[in-house]
Amino acid sequence: MDMKIFKAINRMSGRIAFMDFLMILISNRARYLFLFVLVCMWLAKGSSKTAAKKAAAASLIAILVNKIIKICYFKPRPFIKNKVGILIPAKRDSSFPSKHTMVSFTASIVIFYGNRFIGRILLWVSALTGFARIWAGHHYPSDVIGGALIGGTIGWMTEKCLHLNLKEGNQDDKKM
Repeated sequence: MDMKIFKAINRMSGRIAFMDFLMILISNRARYLFLFVLVCMWLAKGSSKTAAKKAAAASLIAILVNKIIKICYFKPRPFIKNKVGILIPAKRDSSFPSKHTMVSFTASIVIFYGNRFIGRILLWVSALTGFARIWAGHHYPSDVIGGALIGGTIGWMTEKCLHLNLKEGNQDDKKM
């Protein structure tokens, strides 16, 4: 099933120049949109700044978790085992989970808790990033779905843990 969905998406790569351009752009440059949003939110005041700090911390956690998973589990990328369209050069490391997708979903979920409007936009960009990684021939759909689920979970857990810590810290301040 994974290969069937992969082929259905990837077979279009190299055939529609505009879509190839768009998928390469999203795959390679979406992270800069996330950085821009994080910097803007960090420079703002109040809940936006707090959300940006949480998202940055959660993203670092996601990168670490991704490295650990890739050390413990190796899944060859689609272009290693099969003849597929590959639009941009890629590493030959483990395909699972998609780091681009994982980190973008992590940040999006945390930002969503701080700013629903920006968070929704970034969640769509995260989904497009995952789709672009399949289109480019770098990941199977299961890599992208796994990255989204793991990243979303890290984002949710980070938000819940830091939210509780901030609440407890505020209550301690009131007692003094």
